Amino acid sequence: MREFTYERAKTPVEAARIVARQRGAKFIAGGTNLLDLMKLDIETPTHLVDVQDIGLDRIEDTAEGGLRIGTLVTNTRLAADPRVRRDYGVLSRAIVAGASGQLRNKATTGGNLLQRTRCPYFYDTNQACNKRAPGSGCAAIGGVSRQLAVIGGSPDCIATNPGDMAVALRALDATVETVSAEGQARAIPIADFHRLPDATPHVETALQPGELITAVTLPRPVGGRHLYQKVRDRASYAFALVSVAAIINEDGSGRIAVGGVAPKPWRRESADAMIRRGAGAVAHELMQGAHPTDENAFKVSLVERTLAYVMARERG
Repeated sequence: MREFTYERAKTPVEAARIVARQRGAKFIAGGTNLLDLMKLDIETPTHLVDVQDIGLDRIEDTAEGGLRIGTLVTNTRLAADPRVRRDYGVLSRAIVAGASGQLRNKATTGGNLLQRTRCPYFYDTNQACNKRAPGSGCAAIGGVSRQLAVIGGSPDCIATNPGDMAVALRALDATVETVSAEGQARAIPIADFHRLPDATPHVETALQPGELITAVTLPRPVGGRHLYQKVRDRASYAFALVSVAAIINEDGSGRIAVGGVAPKPWRRESADAMIRRGAGAVAHELMQGAHPTDENAFKVSLVERTLAYVMARERG
């Protein structure tokens, strides 16, 4: 691990100001992803700004009838909150499907949204990776790609977003709140928060330099049955090959978001309209334009099979 300096910020704006003005500075909260990347020499911050004292660790009701989740709320606390379990069950289920209990005890809401891909070529500094070293190429294209994206990728990157929580947030139409170094607040729809790679795979989110996530806001509850199904190679310590976050109402309407298949949580509202027609119609609409490799083409049909399982559970 390279040498770095460290300080603790007292307010969100102070933290954003420090990171914005100091080249190589990064925020740190739980550190469950960042510290691993630092040990592997993938992330090399020169200065860490600890945000654990800035006070954004509460889950509060909003005037609109939803919930505002502070960026420092841990995954464990969020998944266990009675309001989340009652009204946003898909989020609670998605969080519990991710990582381990120990990691969830430390991982934060904001940090979870910013976790980086688990593409093996990103993690191997001897391999070309445009996400880690812009312009170096993508060794995953033509390489081992079983875990990687089948849709939403580009000629420069086929890495997947590893999140579970973010997939549920996409189904819930959450909003990410931020603050800049100038103290300006911004609200980013979760649909626009994570970016597709295009020609700039290293630019993974809509955040500007120094911009700090302060909260995630959930709209008022939408009702329906909330389900989350994660398909992976083993029962724990594994990221999704395919995951499905589903909210399905008695009249057959609902929302579907998918993980494990794209560089961001994948949802097409046009696919939501197909729920009454069955898993095949939903999957066909979701995966229009997919470009799988020979090694991960199975994911396209796995999306349909996972959807069929989820929809059968909903009827049961």
